[in-house]
Amino acid sequence: MKIGLISDTHIPDRLSLLPENVIKAFEGVDLILHAGDVTDYEVIEKLEKIAPVLAVEGNMDRRFGRVDLPKSRIIKAENQKIGILHGDRLLRGDMEQLAYNAMEMGVNILISGHTHIPHAEKIKDIILINPGSPTVPRASEKTVATLEINSDKVEIEFVKV
Repeated sequence: MKIGLISDTHIPDRLSLLPENVIKAFEGVDLILHAGDVTDYEVIEKLEKIAPVLAVEGNMDRRFGRVDLPKSRIIKAENQKIGILHGDRLLRGDMEQLAYNAMEMGVNILISGHTHIPHAEKIKDIILINPGSPTVPRASEKTVATLEINSDKVEIEFVKV
Protein backbone atom coordinates (compact mmCIF):
# COMPACT_ATOMS: atom_id res chain seq x y z
CA MET A 1 0.00 0.00 0.00
CA LYS A 2 1.27 3.45 -0.92
CA ILE A 3 0.18 6.43 1.18
CA GLY A 4 0.68 10.13 0.46
CA LEU A 5 1.64 12.22 3.49
CA ILE A 6 1.04 15.97 3.66
CA SER A 7 0.72 18.63 6.33
CA ASP A 8 0.57 22.37 6.82
CA THR A 9 -0.94 23.33 3.47
CA HIS A 10 -2.31 26.64 4.83
CA ILE A 11 -4.56 27.26 1.81
CA PRO A 12 -5.73 30.05 1.26
CA ASP A 13 -4.32 31.86 4.29
CA ARG A 14 -0.67 31.64 3.18
CA LEU A 15 -0.86 30.43 -0.43
CA SER A 16 -3.85 30.60 -2.78
CA LEU A 17 -3.55 27.18 -4.44
CA LEU A 18 -2.07 23.78 -3.73
CA PRO A 19 1.05 23.40 -5.92
CA GLU A 20 0.47 21.13 -8.94
CA ASN A 21 3.63 19.20 -8.05
CA VAL A 22 1.79 17.83 -5.01
CA ILE A 23 -0.69 16.18 -7.36
CA LYS A 24 2.19 14.67 -9.35
CA ALA A 25 3.95 13.48 -6.18
CA PHE A 26 0.82 11.59 -5.11
CA GLU A 27 0.08 9.85 -8.42
CA GLY A 28 -0.61 6.19 -7.73
CA VAL A 29 -1.16 6.47 -3.96
CA ASP A 30 -3.97 4.46 -2.37
CA LEU A 31 -4.65 6.92 0.45
CA ILE A 32 -3.61 10.42 1.54
CA LEU A 33 -3.08 11.39 5.18
CA HIS A 34 -3.12 15.11 6.03
CA ALA A 35 -1.58 15.98 9.42
CA GLY A 36 -3.39 19.28 9.95
CA ASP A 37 -3.42 22.97 9.12
CA VAL A 38 -5.54 22.28 6.06
CA THR A 39 -7.39 25.60 6.68
CA ASP A 40 -9.89 25.02 3.83
CA TYR A 41 -11.89 22.00 2.66
CA GLU A 42 -10.97 22.79 -0.96
CA VAL A 43 -7.55 21.24 -0.24
CA ILE A 44 -9.18 17.98 0.83
CA GLU A 45 -11.53 18.06 -2.16
CA LYS A 46 -8.62 18.53 -4.56
CA LEU A 47 -6.61 15.72 -2.94
CA GLU A 48 -9.66 13.40 -2.99
CA LYS A 49 -9.51 13.49 -6.80
CA ILE A 50 -6.30 11.45 -6.38
CA ALA A 51 -7.21 9.12 -3.49
CA PRO A 52 -9.32 9.02 -0.32
CA VAL A 53 -8.13 11.56 2.28
CA LEU A 54 -8.04 11.32 6.06
CA ALA A 55 -7.13 14.55 7.84
CA VAL A 56 -6.74 15.81 11.40
CA GLU A 57 -7.16 19.25 12.92
CA GLY A 58 -4.23 21.62 13.23
CA ASN A 59 -3.96 24.77 15.30
CA MET A 60 -4.69 27.00 12.30
CA ASP A 61 -7.79 24.96 11.46
CA ARG A 62 -9.13 25.89 14.90
CA ARG A 63 -8.14 29.53 14.39
CA PHE A 64 -9.83 29.99 11.02
CA GLY A 65 -12.74 27.65 11.76
CA ARG A 66 -13.13 26.64 8.11
CA VAL A 67 -12.72 22.91 8.72
CA ASP A 68 -14.09 20.52 11.31
CA LEU A 69 -11.72 17.59 11.78
CA PRO A 70 -10.80 15.18 14.58
CA LYS A 71 -7.71 15.95 16.66
CA SER A 72 -6.22 12.53 15.89
CA ARG A 73 -6.89 9.35 13.93
CA ILE A 74 -5.71 5.76 13.98
CA ILE A 75 -5.80 3.53 10.91
CA LYS A 76 -4.49 0.11 9.90
CA ALA A 77 -2.54 -0.39 6.71
CA GLU A 78 -1.14 -3.82 5.92
CA ASN A 79 0.46 -4.98 9.21
CA GLN A 80 0.99 -1.44 10.49
CA LYS A 81 -1.04 0.68 12.87
CA ILE A 82 -0.70 4.36 11.93
CA GLY A 83 -1.57 7.37 14.06
CA ILE A 84 -2.06 10.89 12.76
CA LEU A 85 -1.98 14.11 14.80
CA HIS A 86 -0.83 17.66 14.19
CA GLY A 87 1.61 17.99 17.08
CA ASP A 88 0.97 21.61 18.01
CA ARG A 89 0.45 20.81 21.68
CA LEU A 90 4.07 19.74 22.08
CA LEU A 91 7.35 21.54 22.21
CA ARG A 92 8.22 22.15 18.58
CA GLY A 93 9.95 19.09 17.16
CA ASP A 94 9.93 17.10 20.44
CA MET A 95 10.47 13.63 18.97
CA GLU A 96 10.52 11.89 22.33
CA GLN A 97 7.11 13.32 23.22
CA LEU A 98 5.78 12.27 19.81
CA ALA A 99 7.04 8.75 20.53
CA TYR A 100 5.12 8.80 23.83
CA ASN A 101 2.02 9.98 21.97
CA ALA A 102 2.44 7.06 19.58
CA MET A 103 2.73 4.63 22.52
CA GLU A 104 -0.42 6.10 24.10
CA MET A 105 -2.24 5.70 20.78
CA GLY A 106 -0.92 2.14 20.42
CA VAL A 107 0.57 2.81 16.96
CA ASN A 108 3.92 1.88 15.45
CA ILE A 109 3.94 4.74 12.90
CA LEU A 110 3.01 8.32 13.80
CA ILE A 111 2.44 11.03 11.20
CA SER A 112 2.59 14.60 12.51
CA GLY A 113 3.01 18.14 11.21
CA HIS A 114 3.22 21.63 12.74
CA THR A 115 6.97 22.21 12.39
CA HIS A 116 6.88 22.41 8.56
CA ILE A 117 10.21 20.54 8.63
CA PRO A 118 10.47 17.14 6.90
CA HIS A 119 11.73 14.54 9.31
CA ALA A 120 11.71 10.77 9.83
CA GLU A 121 13.11 9.02 12.86
CA LYS A 122 12.73 5.71 14.62
CA ILE A 123 12.43 5.76 18.42
CA LYS A 124 11.67 2.63 20.46
CA ASP A 125 10.38 0.71 17.40
CA ILE A 126 8.10 3.61 16.50
CA ILE A 127 8.54 5.42 13.19
CA LEU A 128 7.89 9.17 13.45
CA ILE A 129 7.27 11.05 10.20
CA ASN A 130 6.67 14.72 9.48
CA PRO A 131 6.18 15.33 5.73
CA GLY A 132 7.07 19.03 5.99
CA SER A 133 4.98 21.63 4.17
CA PRO A 134 4.33 21.97 0.42
CA THR A 135 3.53 25.68 0.76
CA VAL A 136 5.29 27.28 3.76
CA PRO A 137 8.55 25.47 4.43
CA ARG A 138 10.70 26.20 7.45
CA ALA A 139 13.35 24.00 5.92
CA SER A 140 14.95 24.90 2.61
CA GLU A 141 12.42 23.04 0.44
CA LYS A 142 8.70 22.53 0.09
CA THR A 143 7.96 18.84 0.65
CA VAL A 144 5.42 16.07 0.97
CA ALA A 145 6.20 12.40 1.58
CA THR A 146 5.11 8.94 0.55
CA LEU A 147 4.94 5.93 2.80
CA GLU A 148 5.04 2.51 1.16
CA ILE A 149 4.03 -0.47 3.27
CA ASN A 150 4.50 -4.05 2.10
CA SER A 151 3.74 -6.39 4.99
CA ASP A 152 6.42 -5.53 7.59
CA LYS A 153 8.56 -3.48 5.19
CA VAL A 154 8.13 0.30 5.49
CA GLU A 155 9.73 2.80 3.08
CA ILE A 156 9.54 6.58 3.41
CA GLU A 157 10.38 9.00 0.60
CA PHE A 158 10.38 12.78 0.87
CA VAL A 159 9.38 14.52 -2.36
CA LYS A 160 10.33 18.11 -3.18
CA VAL A 161 7.40 20.02 -4.63
